[in-house]
Amino acid sequence: MSENIQAIVNKMTLEEKAALCTGASAWTTTPVERLGIPEIVVSDGPHGVRRVADVNSMNMNSRPATCFPTASCLASTWDTDLLHTMGEALAEEAIALNVDVLLGPGVNMKRSPLGGRNFEYFSEDPYLAGELAVGLINGIQSKGVGTSLKHYAANNQEFHRLSISVEVDERTLHETYLAAFEKAVKVAKPWTVMCAYNKVNGDYCSEHHKLLTEILKNDWKYEGFVVSDWGAVHERVTSLVAGLDLEMPGPQERRVKAVADAVRNGTLDESILDDSVGRILGIVFKAKKTPKTGSFDAAQHHILAEKIASEGMVLLKNNGVLPLKDIQQIAVIGQSAMHPYYQGGGSSHINATQVDIPFKELQSRSENVELAYVEGYANDDSFHQELIDEAVKTASEADAAILYIAPPPSWESEGYDRQSLDLPKQHITLIKSVTKVQPNTVVVLNNGAPVGVGDWIDDVAAVLESWMMGQAGSAAIADILYGRINPSGKLAETIPHRIEDTPPFLNWPGETGKVFYGERMFIGYRYYEAKSIDVQYPFGYGLSYTSFQYSNPRLSSTSFKDKDGLTVSVDITNTGSLAGKEIIQIYVHDHESTLIRPEKELKGFAKVDLQPGETKTVDIHLDFRAFAFYHPIYKDWITENGAYDILIAASSIDIRHTLTANLECTLHLPCILDKESTIREWMDDPRGKIIMTPMFEQIQNQARRTFASDESEDNGNNIGMDVMDMFTDMPLLSVFAFQQSALTMPAEEMLDSLLNQLHNLE
Repeated sequence: MSENIQAIVNKMTLEEKAALCTGASAWTTTPVERLGIPEIVVSDGPHGVRRVADVNSMNMNSRPATCFPTASCLASTWDTDLLHTMGEALAEEAIALNVDVLLGPGVNMKRSPLGGRNFEYFSEDPYLAGELAVGLINGIQSKGVGTSLKHYAANNQEFHRLSISVEVDERTLHETYLAAFEKAVKVAKPWTVMCAYNKVNGDYCSEHHKLLTEILKNDWKYEGFVVSDWGAVHERVTSLVAGLDLEMPGPQERRVKAVADAVRNGTLDESILDDSVGRILGIVFKAKKTPKTGSFDAAQHHILAEKIASEGMVLLKNNGVLPLKDIQQIAVIGQSAMHPYYQGGGSSHINATQVDIPFKELQSRSENVELAYVEGYANDDSFHQELIDEAVKTASEADAAILYIAPPPSWESEGYDRQSLDLPKQHITLIKSVTKVQPNTVVVLNNGAPVGVGDWIDDVAAVLESWMMGQAGSAAIADILYGRINPSGKLAETIPHRIEDTPPFLNWPGETGKVFYGERMFIGYRYYEAKSIDVQYPFGYGLSYTSFQYSNPRLSSTSFKDKDGLTVSVDITNTGSLAGKEIIQIYVHDHESTLIRPEKELKGFAKVDLQPGETKTVDIHLDFRAFAFYHPIYKDWITENGAYDILIAASSIDIRHTLTANLECTLHLPCILDKESTIREWMDDPRGKIIMTPMFEQIQNQARRTFASDESEDNGNNIGMDVMDMFTDMPLLSVFAFQQSALTMPAEEMLDSLLNQLHNLE
């Protein structure tokens, strides 16, 4: 805490401190006029500024702002620089709308494609999510507007989100569900972090001392303040002690009184309250350095929104029909062609400055082409054969058909999860029926999370995944269909064949107040690879209208120290006839590990723009964490000596080159052997092996004598087993107990003697 802020805290009354830690309204903090402490205004995000006109209201009436594509589309750009630019635009709008802190981005993992809020989250991969979050946060905060990284932590479903307890082991928590938060906190330093509604291992996130104080503030050295999700606080004093600085929304007079009373009666140390006050004041005064005045260029931001949408759209299939050419008549089918499905429901819903209409954008680019529109489906999941019949007739009379397919708007929203991976029966029947009469059928998907395509994908000519593409996404779709833009997005999440194939299927969505993360760190592509499950479209996949060649792969060294990391280089050539962008992905495979690890993990990526025939060299650095895993006993990230494969890829299954390098671990780890450690663990530990090696042969010989395990002769006493196979994974103390008669001292004393020798070696 700076001296100036400390001086202000010293002048504040107890009631003023308690009030500052509780919102004054639904969207503002509490000012203290006598000390010159202003209020700050926060607003929902993360893909637009949802600035409500009345800060005392929780209604959805908000001022016009640019509705950028949602996070599922943003992530598919794999472009951190582009997200930085979007962040700058968001900040400009926040400044014009008098907003000090934008509530976003969200970096929770997409554990299941059914998650109702998945459209607001980036990816199934923590590395990708963290890198994208850094880009967006840095863009917003570069203009003097704060962010609120959310929802901390493990908010991966909407079912019972206010009360469900996520039961997750420590390693999985750190490697999968905290890693993106950690990257964003350490690198981008968001002004605020928003806690989640749910519990983690029995404790509400708003009252979770380990998450909020031990990990976030102590381990990660976070200096901003922690704000509650709206209504997430259950017991205010407990949450303050845990590390929750600001409760929203306000006013909450009883909460303020409870905090003041707790200090007076000694149940709350005032220094804890002072720390929260200091953190809040630091952000309040930082925010006020940026005057909130002026206006923003809505037209330019609309153009930017279109560019972002075009970069995030993923071409899933193309038999050559795209880009469209030599077409005279096109049947445009689907209600979302006239009523675009461009954002999800809930607190992130933006009052867009303008919204492009897909049919009109297609029409404006269709010179000498006749377009015919039919509805195709209703605005819900009801079945209407007459709409299908009309679509079939229109498609049969055209040269091609474009089906704009979107689920009912109510399917994807904050507050509840999707019930199915598949599209409604109406949509599936429509696609199948149209493709029977029109081989040149292009499906344009609008959705926030993947939808099943198994029932119809083989019969369509092309599929463009355009996500919830924001207010300008309709123009981007038209430009891609006509080839004015070459699609360059790649999937930031796997599209499975069936919901039954997904990692959490047997543990979704939980019961009796708990949801068990039984798949551990194996979510997304990690799970499908571990189980050898075929998927519809893999993580990192996306087609282009051109082709790319990967050549001359190389490493900065074939032997390196973990602290130095490694640089991967590869030449990328555009071997096609159109300009295009390729996303190069770097995965790391550990040859051997003491703890189970995924087959491979994404640890680097780059997006490169190439003209036809052009070659560029891409250099990607892999740091310490690219090779490390979280060890729950050491309670830290560690590396291990050995060989690692560096996989240069176009997707998680399209590996173009594999290189190998040997890592030298520079960590000096404390010995973790104890009375429960097995013989194998003693032999695997460098210091334990020194002590155990002289004894190992004696233990083997004594075991064979004890159990008569003579492999050359069965004298009737052989029990038909290799005793050492059993002994190796038994605690050493138990082995000694079996051999007590041969020991010179009691088993417990023998083990204590070995442990003492061990500690002398450290």
